[in-house]
Amino acid sequence: MALLKHSCCVAGRFSTNHLWLNPRSSPHVYTSSLSTVAKSSPRQTERKKELLGDDGPALHEFISGELAEKSNWEEYRGNLKRQKGERLRLPPWLKTEIPIGKNYNKLKNTLRDLNLHTVCEEARCPNIGECWGGGEYATATATIMLMGDTCTRGCRFCSVKTARLPPPLDPNEPCNTAKAIAAWGLDYVVLTSVDRDDLADGGAAHIAETVSNLKERNSQILVECLTPDFRGDLAAVEKIALSGLDVYAHNVETVRQLQRHVRDPRANFDQSLSVLKHAKEVKPTVLTKTSIMLGLGETDQQIQDTLTELREAGVDCLTLGQYMQPTKRHLKVEEYVTPEKFAHWEKVGNDMGFVYTASGPLVRSSYKAGEFFLKNLLKKRKAEATIAE
Repeated sequence: MALLKHSCCVAGRFSTNHLWLNPRSSPHVYTSSLSTVAKSSPRQTERKKELLGDDGPALHEFISGELAEKSNWEEYRGNLKRQKGERLRLPPWLKTEIPIGKNYNKLKNTLRDLNLHTVCEEARCPNIGECWGGGEYATATATIMLMGDTCTRGCRFCSVKTARLPPPLDPNEPCNTAKAIAAWGLDYVVLTSVDRDDLADGGAAHIAETVSNLKERNSQILVECLTPDFRGDLAAVEKIALSGLDVYAHNVETVRQLQRHVRDPRANFDQSLSVLKHAKEVKPTVLTKTSIMLGLGETDQQIQDTLTELREAGVDCLTLGQYMQPTKRHLKVEEYVTPEKFAHWEKVGNDMGFVYTASGPLVRSSYKAGEFFLKNLLKKRKAEATIAE
């Protein structure tokens, strides 16, 4: 959710954190745009480009190019820190591959058939091709977004649509989610959700029911939940922590000093810390996980202090990724953090004692490589617990 990821996302919900593609990246919208341009005059086309110029990066900007090769990164001479009135150019290390493949299409069709949503799609994550397609770890992963696609909050980094009163919950969603996971044959699944402040428990019972449904169908499946903060309602946190999940994730999103600037006013750093602490208190064996976006104007000292507070709260797993502006209505990117700097923070996290630290420009709160590691870690812990008994 915990950087969208995580699977894809970690962003925002996605936090998690979350690398976004703007609406022009949608295949449907893109096709429509092409047909419109074909009927427009060259002058109209140029005007349209001007109007869209301040929007977030489009799909073609993320697709691998000549400078995307790691050996060529040092050739990049563009600005990495934003000056007043400037929009930063996308650096080469944020290039990725266009999503294609049989598994990608299979997952997409299954989701549509069962009326399910993923943060991978809603947050327009560029990792979607790798995660859904299998990639390096040969395990296709998607982060299911529960409780609909409309959030009651308006964080300034997130492109998920918002409303004060979203549609009612789908009572069949827990069952349909379990069906989808069974159809994919996954052994690690990430469940995230929008914030639902319109519901008495914030949707905690709905999420817990989904986890229980999954475990009933397959007791061996490993479940990670990337949850909202439930307005600080610890009873709601406890309900999910005791539902049978294996990883409890909740994203603090940014450093303490930028919380009010980045997140919805109803969210704050201490409230998020209390969620992560309480999940560990009620179920000490659960892994807790959070995610931070970089590039919003934070300082190195602020990052260091944030990591220290997270460790003191007993957080086990940490992901750090690059923030990307989803549309011109959202916060601008203040800095593109280099891969070397991300590597530095990964070392810092590991040295501080996090069980797992993933840090990189395209890392999200729910990201497949992380789930591959956590899957093996959880299985090892369960095996050790069985021997001890």
